[in-house]
Amino acid sequence: MMKMYPLKREKIESNSFFEIDKSFTPIPFTCKSCGETYDESLMKIELNVCPKCQYHYPVTAYDRISMLTDNRSFSEFNKSLISVDPLNFPEYKDKLISDKNKTALNDAVITGEASIGGYPVVLGVMDSRFRMGSMGSAVGEKITRAIEESLKTRKPFILFSASGGARMQEGILSLMQMAKTSVALEQLNYEKILFVSVLTNPTTGGVSASFASLGDINIAEPQALIGFAGRRIIEQTIREELPENFQTSEFLLEHGQLDMVVNRNELKQSLTTILKIHHLNFRECFKR
Repeated sequence: MMKMYPLKREKIESNSFFEIDKSFTPIPFTCKSCGETYDESLMKIELNVCPKCQYHYPVTAYDRISMLTDNRSFSEFNKSLISVDPLNFPEYKDKLISDKNKTALNDAVITGEASIGGYPVVLGVMDSRFRMGSMGSAVGEKITRAIEESLKTRKPFILFSASGGARMQEGILSLMQMAKTSVALEQLNYEKILFVSVLTNPTTGGVSASFASLGDINIAEPQALIGFAGRRIIEQTIREELPENFQTSEFLLEHGQLDMVVNRNELKQSLTTILKIHHLNFRECFKR
């Protein structure tokens, strides 16, 4: 008999992580997009989105997990997996150590289990602060293991991408992660387990060319840069001027590569709705 995860419903509430300490001293923050100045505390309340122009600033992996998942529901796994230096690439080890010290992360993706709106999921969140979110062997392995956990538990898999692409310091080994993660996702597809891919700014290179674009439902945040090669390289190759909004989430939505563009403050509700529809359909199919 096919194993099913239990149906739960839970009121969606903001996580306490984003409550502002009343003793906090306001720090001015000027939006680089519209030039408006706010207290930094307001940006925290707005989930790092400019209240005036809606420009979406980056958020850390743990902050994103906190704003999306139900309170205290996240449990991280494979945290100890780290990148090595298989090619003895100059200064690579030093850069890894530096990023670990700056970010308190072991690599560019966090994976684990959680619930969103009461529905259990396997979750992966990339963090662009660590080597620009680039995908090396450890990142590919952590994402693949998360997919395998989704296969084992039959929980939907949700992955947030924020990456500059494959990690050049690991050469062909980093490129192999594109194939490995894609093959693992094909197993999810074969087992009819939901995969939701959420693309954030930026999602480029080998990440956009592999798992980030393979969701059953592909969602992006507004104004996100999404593409494989850079704009200048493409223009030089095809010898044509590209549209001004080329490689933005809005352009890709218009041309059919994305299913939805969702503001950050609406993402949890949108994901909950998707999970609810998927769960109810799954139960109905199971009855048949």
